[in-house]
Amino acid sequence: MREVLTNPQSGYYMNRDVFGREGDFVTSPEISQIFGELVAIWILSEWQKLGSPPFQLVELGPGRGTLMRDVIKVLSKFKLSTGFSIHMVEISPHLSKIQAQLLCYNFDDCDPNVDVYYRKGETASGTKIYWYSRLEDVPRNFSVVMAHEFFDALPIHKFQLDNGLWKEVHIDVGEKNDVDFRLVLSKNQTPLSKIYSPVDGETRTSLEYSLEADRLVGLLAERFESDGGIGLIMDYGHFGEKADTFRAFKKHTLHDPLKKPGSADLTADVDFRQLKTVAEQKNQVVCFGPVEQGVFLDRMQGKARLEALLKNALPENQPTIMSAYEMLTHPNQMGTRFKFFSMFPAVLKDHLAKFPVNGFH
Repeated sequence: MREVLTNPQSGYYMNRDVFGREGDFVTSPEISQIFGELVAIWILSEWQKLGSPPFQLVELGPGRGTLMRDVIKVLSKFKLSTGFSIHMVEISPHLSKIQAQLLCYNFDDCDPNVDVYYRKGETASGTKIYWYSRLEDVPRNFSVVMAHEFFDALPIHKFQLDNGLWKEVHIDVGEKNDVDFRLVLSKNQTPLSKIYSPVDGETRTSLEYSLEADRLVGLLAERFESDGGIGLIMDYGHFGEKADTFRAFKKHTLHDPLKKPGSADLTADVDFRQLKTVAEQKNQVVCFGPVEQGVFLDRMQGKARLEALLKNALPENQPTIMSAYEMLTHPNQMGTRFKFFSMFPAVLKDHLAKFPVNGFH
């Protein structure tokens, strides 16, 4: 997955715009502005409950920049446009340029040998934006971290239980010089399958495990404890019940992930039970969720926002606005597949019991 998606020369994300109608898949912020607006309201309300400390806004894998654009728009309405800085973690030079063109009044490429960021810019309202290849390079300050459809693209390992031992499923070339790839079970345990430790009560005999997701969630937990901050992870996923979700999308339809690698998006559902276990294992953070996207958006007064938009829209645009919100929230569409998951410093546990986290209760 890492090679196919992020190879510098021909990785899927590296040299093209993969989003929207012309691309291979569409994301929630692209479907309706309501999504980004409600995320912004969540950020604002949770930040204010913590005493409105100085903060920086961080997004992991910002796509086209649509979510960040909508969040900035709402924050600026609350006179916050210059009270914070924005830090984008984006490995794709092509996508980062699209983000800069959307968000910035002006921007410049930087020398990564001099600065830890490779691009910097400024919005029309004066908010400074910086781009990084890794989360580790983002400054250590109180951070509000968003990750939308980021964790599902992180590389996974596939494990299978074989005679009481976890073994790894590998990708191999086909037999007889066949050009296609195939999945094969390793004969012996690999180093990772030997050290892999399933969560308590694990009943699955095959599963997908992301070492990279564990690493990043551990890093966020450590940062939130030492520097302060809150995290909101939005992705399709499950709570430890699914076994085989590795798949590919091409032109909005399912595609064989082993055929023509590099031509389609590779993805796997996020195991939120694993994320929660790793995040909370050192008692650095307390987590809430996952809750279904439809439930979260409704709790954040999505219907009220929809009514306001419909009231101000031209009659011919109203059906489009309504169907977009339905796509985000209906159980048969994105409403149940996508989940919201949040992280707060553990020191806030009692405070959050008194003032419950919006959207999660």
